[in-house]
Amino acid sequence: MKNKNLKEYILQNVQLSNIYLKGDNNHIHIIAIGDIFIGMKNIQKQQIIYKPLTKYIIKKKIHSVTIDTFTNQEWKKKRKSFL
Repeated sequence: MKNKNLKEYILQNVQLSNIYLKGDNNHIHIIAIGDIFIGMKNIQKQQIIYKPLTKYIIKKKIHSVTIDTFTNQEWKKKRKSFL
């Protein structure tokens, strides 16, 4: 699956302010930004992003995923180290 299509798919299924994808089908690095993550534990944040990806992982269209999640405020502080 192309990153552009995957990005659009995730944005349709998760209320995010922004999302960045790097990599290819072998390994995708997702940076998800949104206030949906306020007050959540890391595992809960990961689950929100993994949920819409599950069918692509099962069908082996995506091999592995790294996910970094940030609230909008956290992203303002840390974006320079990720982009």
